[in-house]
Amino acid sequence: MTKVFPNASFTIGDAISEKQPPQHKLLSAGEASEETILTVWKKSLLFNCNGFTVFDSKGDLVFRVDNYMDGNKGEILLMDASGNPLLTIRRKKMSLGDSWLVYEGESTEKPRLCVKKSVNILSKCLAYVSSGNNNSRNNIMYEIEGSYSQRNCAVFDDKRRLVAEIKRKEAVGGVAFGTDVFRLIVRPGYITTDSAMALLILLDQMFGSSRR
Repeated sequence: MTKVFPNASFTIGDAISEKQPPQHKLLSAGEASEETILTVWKKSLLFNCNGFTVFDSKGDLVFRVDNYMDGNKGEILLMDASGNPLLTIRRKKMSLGDSWLVYEGESTEKPRLCVKKSVNILSKCLAYVSSGNNNSRNNIMYEIEGSYSQRNCAVFDDKRRLVAEIKRKEAVGGVAFGTDVFRLIVRPGYITTDSAMALLILLDQMFGSSRR
């Protein structure tokens, strides 16, 4: 039994001890920015509850989702390591298609983001992200492309700059952890880490095992 990270008091069975890969830069349009690398474990800290547990590169807990079983009821709460609410994700009512709103804290007013699943099966885009409650194509902030089931996704802003990625995580010796442990790589200068985590949660709602 080896730990996902040394500072965590819980383990993943038969996982191989791993080292954090060296940090590198994501380049776009001649620019470079230090990235934040998070390890995402698709497991709640609470017994008998689904969710996410997220660590930084030092192995410290940074995000948690413990009420994930309520996702099918249309509401998911993203918390910090202490359990304080950061963002509330709610399914958009009276909306065509699969659309969600992301609010600050536990607020029900003035959403930060609106995320809508792409319905074009010929498009490589998985979802569109716009600001506020306006999901028109003229208000798009980010587009998400790739394959969530393969844990291989990229988030681009309106200038096609790569702002975040979801990638598989490998242990020492090149052995993959599987799809329950993976990496979220974020460029904080272009998207906040909590917003990137909200997008990951919604990809799991739209394309992952939490899809209903």
